[in-house]
Order: sequence, then C-alpha cells, then structure tokens
Amino acid sequence: MGIVHIDHTQLDLELRSATTGRLLGRPWLTLMVDAFSRRILAIYLTFDPPSYRSCMMAIRICVQRFGRFPQAIVVDGGKEFHSVYFDTLLARYHCTKKTRPGAKPRFGSVIERLFGTTNTQLIFNLLGNTQATKQVREITKAVNPKQHALWTLGDLYTYLVEYAYVVYDQNEHPALSMSPQGAYEQGEMNAGERLHRRIAYDEDFILSTHPSPRSGQALVQPGKGIKLNYLYYWSDAFRHPEVERTKVSVRYDPFDLGVAYAYVQGRWVKCISQYYSIFSGRSERELLLASLEIKQQAKLTQTPTTISAKRLADFLSNVTAHEALMLQRLRDLEGQNVLNSLGQRASSVQQSQPQTQTEPLLSSFQDISPTQPNPALVIDLSQIPLFEEYR
Repeated sequence: MGIVHIDHTQLDLELRSATTGRLLGRPWLTLMVDAFSRRILAIYLTFDPPSYRSCMMAIRICVQRFGRFPQAIVVDGGKEFHSVYFDTLLARYHCTKKTRPGAKPRFGSVIERLFGTTNTQLIFNLLGNTQATKQVREITKAVNPKQHALWTLGDLYTYLVEYAYVVYDQNEHPALSMSPQGAYEQGEMNAGERLHRRIAYDEDFILSTHPSPRSGQALVQPGKGIKLNYLYYWSDAFRHPEVERTKVSVRYDPFDLGVAYAYVQGRWVKCISQYYSIFSGRSERELLLASLEIKQQAKLTQTPTTISAKRLADFLSNVTAHEALMLQRLRDLEGQNVLNSLGQRASSVQQSQPQTQTEPLLSSFQDISPTQPNPALVIDLSQIPLFEEYR
C-alpha cells in the first residue's frame, strides 16, 4: 500500500429518514483508492460536507480492513486536507502528503474516474437519482426525484460496501487486465508483506485519530475539570494534587460529545461531560449549529449573550422548534447506522486476525474459561524439585 488517493463527492441521489420518512438531501461519498491496483481501500458515507471527520473515518476503515497505513496520500486543495489535525495524523504514522495541482483533475484521474464509474454502474440505477435535475425545465411532478426517493443512508451504505468490496473489487479492470483484488495481491507478493508496517486496529490507534483542540491541551480546573467545546469534562484522575492547575493533552470524539479523553500521569483517562444525558450521542457539527443559532438569536434581539453548557443543553433539549438542528439530528441518527455497521465489522476483524509476535503472551489465554482449566497450564507439583526447606 504505497500511494493512495482520497477525495469526496456528493452523490446524485436523494435519501429519506428511516424513522420519519422525511427527505434529508444528498449524501457525501468519501473514497480511498490504491493508485497501483485501483482497489477501493475504504468507503464512507455521510450527510456532512467534506471535513476532517470524513478523512478520519476513511483512514480508520483502511487500517481496520488491511492493518496498514498508506505511505503517501494524494489529495486536492480542499481545506479538510490542509489542517493541523490531518498533517499531525499523517506525521504520527510517517505518511507523506502529496497535493494535486489546482484546476488539473487529470492528476487525480484514478479516483475521479471511479466516482463516474460508481454513478453509472450503481447510483443512476436507483430510484431517487437526480439525473433529471440537470434539465430543470423538463422536470415535472411525475419525474421529480424527490417524489421517488426511498433509500436511507444505512441501506445505501450496505449496498455501496458490497459493490466496492465485492463487485468492483473482483471484476476485471480495463486498465489492469485483471481484477483490482488480483492486482493488489500480486503487488503484495512481489514487494513482500512488510509485517513491520502493520498497524493494529486497537484503542491506541482510535485515540490517535481523534481530534484535539487548536492548542492540543486544556487546563485542569479544580472541581470543574477541563473545558472543551463550551463543555466541562470531569474524571476522578483530576483530583490528584499534582494534576490540578496543570495542562494536559486532550482528545474528543466528534460523533459523541458526551465523552472526552485526557492524558493524565502517563495514561489516557475517559472524561464525562456536563449534562451527559443531553450531550451523549450528539455530534460536533450539531453543537456548532446550536451555538450559531444562539448567536443569531442574540444578534436579532440585540442582547449580549454568553454560550455555556447549560444554555446549550436547554437549547438542544428544545430542538424540535429549530428546523436546522432537527434536520441535523435526523442526519446524525442516520449516520449512526453507518458507524454501528463499522463497529460490528471492527469486532469481527479483530476476532479473525491471527495473533502476531508483538502481542503479549497473555492474550492467548484471554478466552480460557475459569471453570475449565487449560490442560497445558496444569502443573504437577510432584515433579518440582525441592532444593531446601524454608524455616
């Protein structure tokens, strides 16, 4: 896995909510493609516009499927590819970023052509595709894509995964005269497996892909904890007198603002936010929209305002009165179906991966039941030599 391309595109398909049936708009597709074999390494689907979150999920899926981090990533001029977070993540795993020249899409023809192939082979054959909207004057109520939309985000992602990882992966590619899977396996055979480049999809890797605030650290305030995204997060590890009033490295989950992580005394600890019952499961984008709505209301009424955790919690608890936040909430609920499917696949991958030499020896005994001792661990005390008696 040497050079890979990563990019985003908005699919020409209208989706509905699985719970309410309301139209939610067109989703964004993120692909990561191997430049040599044309194999799709990762595919991610979301309603959110391109951001660091889409890049984070694409990289996670790639490591989850193949246990490797790319050596070089080719990107375009999008701002999500030129953030401190993205550069730090690539530097953490010794990956080189290569930027394509602007207004010259031929430098990214590997992935740009794949977007067109996905549309022609799959998306344009589904109900609710927006091909007809290119000729606005010819649209009638009978052919309006919004009237025929019936796909949900979770169902579409299921079939996109099957198309990318099975159908496209095993069909013959015209530029290779073989399937992308065959080209990838042949390249791995010629270049070697390079076991030293393997990366375990574990808690340490997931924490390293989590974002951090702009400064990367937060001050531990006595009795309050750390403040992050208008919220205070608390852990019992902050009670230690050597930790109070010191700055610690912090990370947070952009899809669940109910928890955050702080590096305290040589280990990562889990922190719980204020009003956990309200902020649990809410995304960073939803919090951003809520804060913008509060500022806009204060601007219209010409009253000074200070955004706090209590005000955000009260605002989000009455979210049904605000259409923008309600729509984002429905989209986040649909996105949870994609995240849940990825989590289930991660557990199955971890169970199917063979044990490497770098894993601790105790991992081989984790599945041993305490009521059924392993015969290999039974020790015959009569065979142990007695050197001298202790008095």
